[in-house]
Amino acid sequence: MAFAKLETEANRDTASDFLRALVAFVPYKIHTALTDNGVQFCHAPRNRSGPTALYSRHMFDRVCHDHGIAHCLTKPNHPWTNGQVERMNRTIKDATVKRYHYDTHEQLRAHLQLFVDAYNHARRLKTLRGLTPYEHVLQVWTKQPKRFKLDPSHHIPGPYSPARAGLPA
Repeated sequence: MAFAKLETEANRDTASDFLRALVAFVPYKIHTALTDNGVQFCHAPRNRSGPTALYSRHMFDRVCHDHGIAHCLTKPNHPWTNGQVERMNRTIKDATVKRYHYDTHEQLRAHLQLFVDAYNHARRLKTLRGLTPYEHVLQVWTKQPKRFKLDPSHHIPGPYSPARAGLPA
C-alpha cells in the first residue's frame, strides 16, 4: 500500500508525525521501519554513545517503541538500500509535480491524495500478480488475519467516508 504525506520540511517532528499517520492508515501491524541515518530519524553518530545517549531516546524511536515497531538504520553511504522508497517517490513525482502545475500546496495535497487512492485501489501491479495493493491486503487478511489490527474491508474510501466528507475520522 502506498502512503504519502506532503510536508514543508523534513525534521524530527514531521518524521514522527508521518510514522503516526502511517500507523493509523494501514490496517495491519507494522513490525519494522527501515530508515536512513538522517537527523530526522536518529541522533547523529557522534551523539549515539556516551553518558547522555543512555537517557536520551530520539523522537522517531519513541514513536516506534510506542507502536511496537523495530527501527533499523541503513548502512551509511549505501543509498541503494532505500531503492524501493526512491522508486515510489519518482512514481509520485512523475504523476504530480512533473506533469501538472499547482498554484498552492493545497492543490498538490489534494491531487497527491487522489493519486495515492487510485494507486492503492485501481493500479494492478506485476509484483502482486496482477492485484491492486488493496486487493493484495484483502487476500493476505483472509489467509493471515492475526497480522492485522482491523478488518481492511471496512475501510474502503468512498464518497461518504469521513475523510472525504471533511469530517474527523
